[in-house]
Amino acid sequence: MVLVENQAAFALAAGFAIAGGAIATAWAQSAIGSSAMGVIAEKPEQATKLIIWLAIPETLVIFGFVIALLLTLNIGGA
Repeated sequence: MVLVENQAAFALAAGFAIAGGAIATAWAQSAIGSSAMGVIAEKPEQATKLIIWLAIPETLVIFGFVIALLLTLNIGGA
């Protein structure tokens, strides 16, 4: 019975890692994206720099995915 509870806890933690990273990324990109569009409208030469700033929060999703993958792989090994 304990094995089932541990597996469920790992599965929930993996789901929260992905969901938390995705929500945080969406929140950050919404603020950065709207501000970047305002700057690009006035200074189009800044577009490359602003696209890089828009891509930086994607690392949160990547970190969440890696943590979820590690937790998922730990389910079978315990």
